[in-house]
Amino acid sequence: MSALKIETVPCLKDNYAYLVSGGGLCAVVDPSEAEPVQAALRGMKLTHILNTHHHWDHTGGNEALKQATGAAVIGPARDRERIPAIDIGVEEAGGWRFGEHEVAILEVPAHTKGAIAFVIGGAVFTGDTLFAMGCGRLFEGTPAMMHASLAKLAALPDETDVYCGHEYTLNNARFALTLEPGNQELQARMKAVEAARAKGEPTVPSTIALEKRTNPFLRTGSAEIRATLKMQDADAVAVFAEIRRRKDAF
Repeated sequence: MSALKIETVPCLKDNYAYLVSGGGLCAVVDPSEAEPVQAALRGMKLTHILNTHHHWDHTGGNEALKQATGAAVIGPARDRERIPAIDIGVEEAGGWRFGEHEVAILEVPAHTKGAIAFVIGGAVFTGDTLFAMGCGRLFEGTPAMMHASLAKLAALPDETDVYCGHEYTLNNARFALTLEPGNQELQARMKAVEAARAKGEPTVPSTIALEKRTNPFLRTGSAEIRATLKMQDADAVAVFAEIRRRKDAF
């Protein structure tokens, strides 16, 4: 089986698209705009366009890229009416194939009702559901839905590389430290993120293991976070909801 190559493509102000290539195929994940993707192709033939959810800053390049290359657009079946130029709707029960590679589809609603993640060859493309040290806003779902969606992602193997939709990591780290300042691994990660951003480097990919150790939205059981929130005896969804409420106002 051919190895997959993943290349980060900065788009707009703080979006990331990703080129995934191997076995003669090339997909782009969440192209907000066409031009940076076309430049990054450098002669490769784009065969697929993958969308994690319908928001324009993840689908804005679909139609131009499809027109220029003939690439097939793949997106969530449950939200296909809002995915521009969609050809194939996918869902968790069916999965998908990218050439030789089996692709797991995880349905992770809350940011949008139809949000999905693509798990391909040791990497997960999470869109705006799981960020490095953060999670997406609850535009179309509830705290319970997002908590369940994040738990599904957290259950992936620890070594899974996490490719998210935005460069929000520095702000997310600052917020995380307000909840869990005693987390030494979080402190170290903050320094690494600051150094990367000072050089203009992306902070992705992360890993599932690193997120479980430093992302407050995956750490609703942390005694320090619960003490900070004064919610020592609350259930996990209530703790998550309060973390999300505070992040919205941060």
